[in-house]
Amino acid sequence: MPTILITGCSSGFGLETAKLFLERGWDVIATMRNPDPDLLPLSERLRVLSLDVTDPASIAQAVAAAGRIDVLVNNAGFGAPSPIELTAPETVRSLFETNTIGTLSMVQAVLPQMRRRRAGVVINVTSTVTVKTLPVIGVYRASKAAVNALTESLAVEMEPFGVRVHIVLPGRSPTTRFGQNARPHFRGLDDADYAPMLQQFINSVQDDTGPVTHASDVAEAIWHAATDPSAPLRIPAGADAELWMSEAAL
Repeated sequence: MPTILITGCSSGFGLETAKLFLERGWDVIATMRNPDPDLLPLSERLRVLSLDVTDPASIAQAVAAAGRIDVLVNNAGFGAPSPIELTAPETVRSLFETNTIGTLSMVQAVLPQMRRRRAGVVINVTSTVTVKTLPVIGVYRASKAAVNALTESLAVEMEPFGVRVHIVLPGRSPTTRFGQNARPHFRGLDDADYAPMLQQFINSVQDDTGPVTHASDVAEAIWHAATDPSAPLRIPAGADAELWMSEAAL
């Protein structure tokens, strides 16, 4: 069976994707900064590896331990809601180190084996905020938009070598830990000018009414990208993501 390596499997989209591919008979390499095998069902087709996408040595070790990788899913990332004016330089660096450079580093580590085989699939998970302008997530949006641009060029570069490349773009997902993980990075709640704007954003993230994205939507979009050679470059994941993408195309 094919082997898929997924980054950021400790929760949310990555965890759901690992479960889906296991259920459908694939060999799964689920990677996390702090491995916890108990998060996933016991299976001889599952390996849980330690991986920090901001650490070159960790990447090299994980890719070497993984062996053959037929599908790479770059899902690891985090958000940091903050007005651009108030975003700390260290937060900017951390966002780009994880979301952008981490993705690029994983691609560079895995592509050589795919190119040699003239086969493979690279799937980068970004966000529909890259196609819709929103306040207080400008730096996060920029880090993901950079991945979109890299992926678009990568798709052209890899086409002669038989390696498919896709972008999965989730929408708003109140049920994942994205908001919880982002909370330590909030800036502006104590600022009289920015507090209403930031509070409105927090409320919108927590609002589970109307169209939203579920982790299962993202897992299914990744499955589509991994298994369907006719899948498009950009794949929305979630009812709201499909709506935003259709509006952006107008």
